[in-house]
Amino acid sequence: MKTYFHVAAAALAVATPAAAETLTNQSIVLMTQAKLGDEAIVAKIRSSDGQYNLDTNDIIALKNNGVSGPVIAAMLSGKASGPAPAMSLDSPDPMVPHPSGVYLVSGQKMARIDATASNQAKTGGILGYALTGGLASMSVKASIQNPAARVRTENASPTFYFFFDESNPGTVAQSSAWQAGTAATVTAPSEFTLIKLMEKKGRREARVGSVNIGGAKTGVMDSDRLSFDYQMVRPGVFKVSTKAALAPGEYGFIYSLTGGAGAGAMTARIFDFGVDKS
Repeated sequence: MKTYFHVAAAALAVATPAAAETLTNQSIVLMTQAKLGDEAIVAKIRSSDGQYNLDTNDIIALKNNGVSGPVIAAMLSGKASGPAPAMSLDSPDPMVPHPSGVYLVSGQKMARIDATASNQAKTGGILGYALTGGLASMSVKASIQNPAARVRTENASPTFYFFFDESNPGTVAQSSAWQAGTAATVTAPSEFTLIKLMEKKGRREARVGSVNIGGAKTGVMDSDRLSFDYQMVRPGVFKVSTKAALAPGEYGFIYSLTGGAGAGAMTARIFDFGVDKS
């Protein structure tokens, strides 16, 4: 009888499935501290049940413990009921998932703007700087190749959509769009600067610094900045529009400036576009 009981218990143990794991805030923090990476953690969230505390203070606590925005967004979305939704590169609907990046609304489609990295830096106003002993400023300009942007519009008041990694919590391998300089922290259009590019022979230039006797400044000059508005459409997705009509010409959103020793080391990362006459 005793042997029968042991056999039955063993059979019951084999037949009973192990209890499914339920993730908690602490589970996510532990995986983050183990440096598993966002992609692995989001995949785990999508395939597991979760009981998370996600009030504002809880989210702040998660962030303070190193949990990234895309992972928190995945926690908010919860377990996936199926495969990740298909991405679109040209759907005009901002509710449709798009790979991370900057998009220009063109007719009934969106056109993705690939970032252009400056290939050289130049200086201007050297003579005035030298003659005045540094009282006059010498400008530093980032130069990007090609005389015109690939993505263009005839709309003088164009609309853009910015899709950040948070917009695709189940697919975090989208961040190559931001792989430069501040890649880990780009989360809103407020981190960008819209400028008009100066057209030169076979290239375009952006003034990204100045030097005078008082010192050096890095970044877009206030006089070169163009104002724009933005609003959140959904987490990680923002609609951006210019405050004033743009004259025909070459433009770009700058979000990353890096530099080393000397003006020649200054580089910029620009999402460039062109406005044509209608």
